[in-house]
Amino acid sequence: MDGLMQLACAEFAEILASNAPAPGGGGASAYVGALGIALGSMAGRLTGGKAKYKEVQGEIEALLQYADRLRLRLQELVAEDALAFAPLARAYGLPTGTDAEKRVKAETLEIALKAACDVPLAIMEACCEAIVLIGEFAEKGSKLAVSDAGAGAVFCKAALIGASLNVFINTKLMMDKSYAEALNAKASAMVAEYGGKADEIYEAVRGRM
Repeated sequence: MDGLMQLACAEFAEILASNAPAPGGGGASAYVGALGIALGSMAGRLTGGKAKYKEVQGEIEALLQYADRLRLRLQELVAEDALAFAPLARAYGLPTGTDAEKRVKAETLEIALKAACDVPLAIMEACCEAIVLIGEFAEKGSKLAVSDAGAGAVFCKAALIGASLNVFINTKLMMDKSYAEALNAKASAMVAEYGGKADEIYEAVRGRM
């Protein structure tokens, strides 16, 4: 799974379309998020060296360094999401022939379900950061690349929502309902706040066209 980001786009899509359990929605969301912040970076780099934007060059350079780290993190999360699914798959496959086996499976599954939420939540957090950065690129970057920044915001919103579904499907099965509700509330709050920010960026970009 470590080599997922070394695959050509067509190969990644082919594996995604197969019956392989991973990569799935989480990994694809991380990939889309990485593409989204890459589009924001593109808008920033197309601003570099332009006399018209010399007053924001320092800010743009700092934003680009941050964006590059964020893109690499999202690319890492593509593989991490695939790896995180393995313990959950093993837990689902445990025997349930006796009461003792049922108890072990339930306990193991609960641990695996909680761990399986870590990566999609990390993807969501990275996408939230990416949306904020893209807003900066859209506001301060070249007007010629503003559509790329807008597209990046849309991509990151899609990635944010996609990753949230991986949280919700796992929390639904948890026995610890208070823990599940806390994760659901955290994920829902991120979607509401940063999905809304992405919409604002889109509308601002659209208004400049």
